[in-house]
Amino acid sequence: MKRMVQEGHAIGNHSYNHANLPKLADARFRNQIQKTDELIRQYTGYVPNIVRPPYGNISEEQIKWLASQGKKVINWNVDSLDWKGLSAEEVQTNILAHMRPGSIILQHSGGGEGEDLSGTVKCLPNIINTLRNNGMKLVSVLELFDMEPSAE
Repeated sequence: MKRMVQEGHAIGNHSYNHANLPKLADARFRNQIQKTDELIRQYTGYVPNIVRPPYGNISEEQIKWLASQGKKVINWNVDSLDWKGLSAEEVQTNILAHMRPGSIILQHSGGGEGEDLSGTVKCLPNIINTLRNNGMKLVSVLELFDMEPSAE
């Protein structure tokens, strides 16, 4: 994680154990965020100011609390569906068919036991080249929204 921060990647909070946040009581929801923030801070010296809720699910009250903590919720508008174990061709089609300037793509870099994300890994070079050849610039969500990363 420290390397990721040094390389300029945006690191966000995705909850402690991938909970469906709206189903949690306030205290449990806040613990999911605070515990994860503390772990990220311990390993990187960085406390994220962005949150991507698991499954894209979050309540209005949870969004308000996050805002009071200086955090923004960042979801996506292009779903690769890679978590379904799709082939490289299927993942690529799901992404390229829906890309527009300003799009945020949902992809995964790790999954649960038995999940196969090899389709994502295989298609990335072609997706990146295709987007660049079409004049798109790939940026972090922090750059897209002109945000500064939080620092400890």
